[in-house]
Amino acid sequence: MRVGAGTGTGTGRGWRPAALVVAGVLALAVAWGTLWVPGDRPALRAGELYGIDVSNHQGPVDWAEVAGDGISFAYVKASEGGDFTDQRFQENWAGAAGAGLRRGAYHFFTLCRAGSEQAEHFLRTAPPEAAALAPAVDLELSGNCSSRPSREAVHAELDEFLRRVEQAWDRPAVLYVGDDWEGTYPQRERSGRPLWLVSFLGRPDHDWSVWQLHGFAHVAGVDGRVDLDVSRAAPAA
Repeated sequence: MRVGAGTGTGTGRGWRPAALVVAGVLALAVAWGTLWVPGDRPALRAGELYGIDVSNHQGPVDWAEVAGDGISFAYVKASEGGDFTDQRFQENWAGAAGAGLRRGAYHFFTLCRAGSEQAEHFLRTAPPEAAALAPAVDLELSGNCSSRPSREAVHAELDEFLRRVEQAWDRPAVLYVGDDWEGTYPQRERSGRPLWLVSFLGRPDHDWSVWQLHGFAHVAGVDGRVDLDVSRAAPAA
């Protein structure tokens, strides 16, 4: 029908300006997120330091350049599960120290291996070091195995992991608790340990020792994007 077709065409023309506005807003958001935000660093408060966390995913890192870009500490992935060791751990561990950065090691905790087994693997990979930052544990469901044990079982295995690691390191571990993990296995309120929290839209509301404010920052010496963090004094020995 001509009338119907005409009405439809008119409606389409009416939506075009709105669609263009939406497209423009999205384009600006993408540009803001990929060009301006990665280089933005909020002002530090007393006792705070900028840092990064890295793994093999970042490839080779020029640690001297990292240090020259205002970065003071680094958390380096050491291990995952019961037998996976990050292939650049030793390289990054030595490089960060050589550039004068404070360094800490972290372990990705998997739901598919016993906590005791994971603790022994982490301690073999990253033996206790008095001058290092406190060890950290990455608790996320994203990237984890498919198993979803009961809350009680997971808490028991994690507690055993932490007991062994903290006994060896003689200090509390720092817990990186993803929102997905917290929603299934609440951890932030149950242990009283220092927390490493993610917040891209400002300082976290919850008390924190390490704050990840970026997942795609530009830092000299790192090819591509890297997590940018702020640390308070709490994770240190």
